[in-house]
Amino acid sequence: MPVTDSEIDIAAYIDHSLLKPTATPEEVTHCCQEALQYNFPAVCVYPVAVKQAAEILHNQKTQVCTVIGFPTGATTSATKLYEAQEAVENGATELDVVINLGWLKLGQSEKIYREIAEICEATGKTVKAILETTVLTDTEKRLAAEICMDAGVAYLKTSTGWFGGATVADIKLLAEISKGQVGIKASGGIRTIKQAIELIEAGATRLGTSRGVDLIQQGIEKL
Repeated sequence: MPVTDSEIDIAAYIDHSLLKPTATPEEVTHCCQEALQYNFPAVCVYPVAVKQAAEILHNQKTQVCTVIGFPTGATTSATKLYEAQEAVENGATELDVVINLGWLKLGQSEKIYREIAEICEATGKTVKAILETTVLTDTEKRLAAEICMDAGVAYLKTSTGWFGGATVADIKLLAEISKGQVGIKASGGIRTIKQAIELIEAGATRLGTSRGVDLIQQGIEKL
């Protein structure tokens, strides 16, 4: 049976994102304040803003998430590991890591596995692997998901949002592959309450969006 916006708490799914390159400290503060106001599970900010977000959200339920190897995934494994460890030292508790898409296209599964597994093991934090599904075939999506699950990630994430966004079809595919073993984060292009509900229906357990407050307002207006 379809889910309706009156039956679910949209706020409980939202990673409140501020990932525009021009983000200011004032905007980071505002993002964190909104997350607290609406009880969002996490804020997602650039590494440079992690320490500020962690100070604002200290002892709060809202987690501090940041992005690693963002947005291309093409930095070296050593760089990603350092970036992840530094982010954790600064207060990040969730890491959205872009996989190396070039390696995936070449079928270099072991390299991807080692890179992601090392970050999971070294940090001990919640790692969400960004697969960038819009540039992958279904076969590549399946391979990427399976590698990352084996490496120990807590979530499979569809997209950075820079090269396209989440689709219902991709969420259904990731849900079918993961079989409930890990969470699924839909990210990119989520602008309406209708989209959000469809993605949740399809199996998304988190929604990465900068429009979280707008989605909630849309839900209220429909009541």
